[in-house]
Amino acid sequence: MSGDTCLTTTLCPAAGPKPKTCSFKGGSLGNKYVRLNVGGSLYYTTVQVLTRHDTMLKAMFSGRMEVLTDKEGWILIDRCGKHFGTILNYLRDDTIALPKHRQEIKELMAEAKYYLIQGLVDMCQAALQDKKDLYEPVCNIPIITSPKEEERLIESSMKPVVKLLYNRSNNKYSYTSNSDDNLLKNIELFDKLSLRFNGRVLFIKDVIGDEICCWSFYGQGRKLAEVCCTSIVYATEKKQTKVEFPEARIYEETLNVLLYETPRVPDNSLLEATSRSRSQASHSEDDDGFELRDRVRRIHVKRYSTYDDRQLGH
Repeated sequence: MSGDTCLTTTLCPAAGPKPKTCSFKGGSLGNKYVRLNVGGSLYYTTVQVLTRHDTMLKAMFSGRMEVLTDKEGWILIDRCGKHFGTILNYLRDDTIALPKHRQEIKELMAEAKYYLIQGLVDMCQAALQDKKDLYEPVCNIPIITSPKEEERLIESSMKPVVKLLYNRSNNKYSYTSNSDDNLLKNIELFDKLSLRFNGRVLFIKDVIGDEICCWSFYGQGRKLAEVCCTSIVYATEKKQTKVEFPEARIYEETLNVLLYETPRVPDNSLLEATSRSRSQASHSEDDDGFELRDRVRRIHVKRYSTYDDRQLGH
């Protein structure tokens, strides 16, 4: 029988004499087998393995601590025996293959802490940190479930907000041939922007609104701009719904909301520089003196069309 042999059997409680307390004299028994009952699981190992490292097990089997034995001479350890075989393998080889699941690594680390095996504790902690980094989400995208939730998210956010509303089923007409592709392109662009700017902008999705596909842009709790990607096509016999993909406009408005990052007051000179063309157009029509940033820019992409974009054969 080799030193790596262990027997894992679950014992049922049986009536009999109470366990005896004694001091275990390791001494000359370094290469002799000892029998361990760890929470009902049975293991064979040697005193040499148990005393290789300066742990609680070394204190138990070098005579510094009293140990409990049952009537058959098995040394009792009042711990769960699930990971004790792994503990023994670490004491033998100074390394082990850790479990794959985080919960089992946490269980093993708890046992290693109990037995004061610091090297194994360090291994478990490093593995848990690696798994945390591996599965840590890059960004979290809230999905709106009610208007109140949307209002609360926007008002409480210290970042600018970009919201994509998409609800394909909210339509009483048929879609044009390219509408499905364009709807997917809008969703893909939203995902790309959220990955790129998630540290500076809060991105949220809305699937309960009235529009089919619409982008909204908020800064400091106020709505700044809106890009509606839905239009109506008047075909020869019926109306159809068309979904556009105004990629350049969406990029522009996303960059504009970055002006409303903290601090709460935007840079007026930067706002003026980026909005000069709109400012000149608005002042020529209206001299009431309102500031451009107090307006909501609503951009409807080809809201009404008089042609059919369907390809031949559709």
